[in-house]
Amino acid sequence: MTSQESIGIKFLFGGLSCMGAAVVSNPVDVLKTRFQIHGEGIDSKSLGLVNGTIKIIRNEGISAMYKGLTPSLLREATYSTLRMGGYDVIKNYFIDSNGKTNLLSKVTSGAVSGALGACITSPTDLIKVRMQASSKGVKYNSISSAFKEIIAKEGIKGLWKGVGPTTQRAALLTASQIPSYDHIKHMILDHGIIQVDGLQVHIVSSIFAGLIASITTSPVDLVKTRIMNQPFDSNGVGLIYKSSFDCFKKTFQNEGISGLYKGFLPNWFRIGPHTIVTFILYEYLRKVSGIKPI
Repeated sequence: MTSQESIGIKFLFGGLSCMGAAVVSNPVDVLKTRFQIHGEGIDSKSLGLVNGTIKIIRNEGISAMYKGLTPSLLREATYSTLRMGGYDVIKNYFIDSNGKTNLLSKVTSGAVSGALGACITSPTDLIKVRMQASSKGVKYNSISSAFKEIIAKEGIKGLWKGVGPTTQRAALLTASQIPSYDHIKHMILDHGIIQVDGLQVHIVSSIFAGLIASITTSPVDLVKTRIMNQPFDSNGVGLIYKSSFDCFKKTFQNEGISGLYKGFLPNWFRIGPHTIVTFILYEYLRKVSGIKPI
């Protein structure tokens, strides 16, 4: 396998592994989105993880837990392909004479690949959020109808609404998730805590990586969701928030610091399993293809 083929395979495997993880985590993603817009602008009590799930299923049916799955898969096929594959490519520029990469270089690689991937593919995230946030039937009949309706009502630039917080979240997510997995895994192996680079170390490392990513990204993820889901006037100006900072400020003023972490548990329950499935699949696909592990 040539170096170009190896790079292309890494991009492909990155997207496929995240698509598999998205199928597993979509129900929690729906719940997280509903938590984040619940009580928006007022100091309200949390829905509760169990009560929130029961309420959605009772009012909308079990299929509601898979709202937004199609745009979610499209997003993973584009955004995650770029961020997962891009991380390896960028990290290679920082390898020292001993074949090692320090933590700062890994974080930088993750931030750059995540930001680029999210900026390019932001429309798929916009559609996913709006479909998952809707509790009144189907917001869009299909992905193509979503694109057409958004362009007709909000213009081409309407597809990139919320691109700022989306890019910020993606930079934080990838800078915390992949590098922490990479670094923790090699620390465990280097210190002999786990002897073999296999399933056991992949699970342990991805659990820690998921927790770190959840703590880092939850406030930005909430801001992103609220900006994307807010109503807009005929000029495409948000009726609730003017910018990411405005959303952050109003949320903090009205709901306190805990308001910025609304949906943290479902966010962690989503990112945790998503991270575990992603890295198990990614490492397995690399292994069977003869590509060295992360």
